[in-house]
Amino acid sequence: VLDRPDIQGREAIFGVHVRGKPLAPDVKLDLLAKSTPGFVGADIENTVNEAAILAARRGQTLISMRDLDEAIERVVLGPERKRRIMTERERKITAYHEAGHALVGLHVEGCDPLHKVTIIPRGRALGVTMSLPERDRYSYSKFELEARIAMMFGGRIAEELIFGREKVTTGASNDIKEATNLARSMITEYGFSDKLGPLRYEDNQEEVFLGHSVSQQKNVSEATAKVIDEEIRTLVEAGESKARNVLTENIHELHVIGKALLEYETLSGEEVRHLLAGGKIDRADSDDENLGDRSRSSVPSSGSPGKKDNPNNGFEPEPQPQG
Repeated sequence: VLDRPDIQGREAIFGVHVRGKPLAPDVKLDLLAKSTPGFVGADIENTVNEAAILAARRGQTLISMRDLDEAIERVVLGPERKRRIMTERERKITAYHEAGHALVGLHVEGCDPLHKVTIIPRGRALGVTMSLPERDRYSYSKFELEARIAMMFGGRIAEELIFGREKVTTGASNDIKEATNLARSMITEYGFSDKLGPLRYEDNQEEVFLGHSVSQQKNVSEATAKVIDEEIRTLVEAGESKARNVLTENIHELHVIGKALLEYETLSGEEVRHLLAGGKIDRADSDDENLGDRSRSSVPSSGSPGKKDNPNNGFEPEPQPQG
């Protein structure tokens, strides 16, 4: 079994794949290695190739750090779907949904640092919030996993606070699924329950050639199963409550991030922190083709802000924030 490369290994692999390619002076392989936890050699090769293609499309003679950063996101999340039609209402809901994820991640101790938040569709998601660890992670504490569950609920709670409980959309369906699965693992695999103790309660018997579980052995009583369900609910509801407290206490900051996303569509973690500190974003000198006209979204929209669209229309599950 060959383990995934650590940060030193990823830096060395980047060095192999950029050999012979024209790099701009701002390219730092150590920063690229830090930004790609979990990448294997094939991922890194794809990243460098994608960056070269992006640079060529822009008429550049050198591959810049910006090209490589965008290539990393394409490998992780898929290409941007700028032609996907979204109503103004969907853009606003998505902006506040992602702002909720980002704000909870910033305020709840134990969450990985915010890397980027965007409302430009990628893959099946209308928006994405990315968090990246500061170093390679091989284990997580109960405290950190609880923080992750809280961040997962940031989007749904933000929708509820801004638009009302009756207008919450299906955009958080994958967040709920991931939070429930994580809470179940904490209870049944990691021993993070005082009531159940450090025991493993469920075992899957997997067929490796099929790549998925074909049977599940139930080795708990009905009474124990009931306690497991109660403990899972307790963890999930605690995360939801933590997210609600953070967003309620910092509702002004939620509006700041949400409005900035509607204007700029993509914000780096540094830009979000700068905004919350009272600063402003200045992209006048940016060479990004999508940032030249602030009055026009790079994602096509239909309808008008006053149109009463079905809040569930067009929403699909968003991927779990990375990290």
